[in-house]
Amino acid sequence: MTSTSTAENTGEAAVLAEVTDALRSVLDDVELDDAPITMDTRFVEDLDLESIDLVTLTSELRQRYGDQVDFPAWFASLELSEIIGLTVGQLVHYIAGRPR
Repeated sequence: MTSTSTAENTGEAAVLAEVTDALRSVLDDVELDDAPITMDTRFVEDLDLESIDLVTLTSELRQRYGDQVDFPAWFASLELSEIIGLTVGQLVHYIAGRPR
């Protein structure tokens, strides 16, 4: 029997892999192997994402997850300081928490 936390962690691991793959597509000119992407990786401070990169990432993830994940509404609900400090883990939790 699988516990809920294990199932959630498995789901989050799959989402983390998808987000990492999407980031590699968006940031194809940046070497990501030097600093592996983890749940604690910050989009702005660690990956130097600019607003246009976030828009591109949102588009890439929308292609992968469709309408089930409303990224524009989620981003709009965040304060500027929250967006600046946004981590990969926060995005992963948001995606993993959406109904399939």
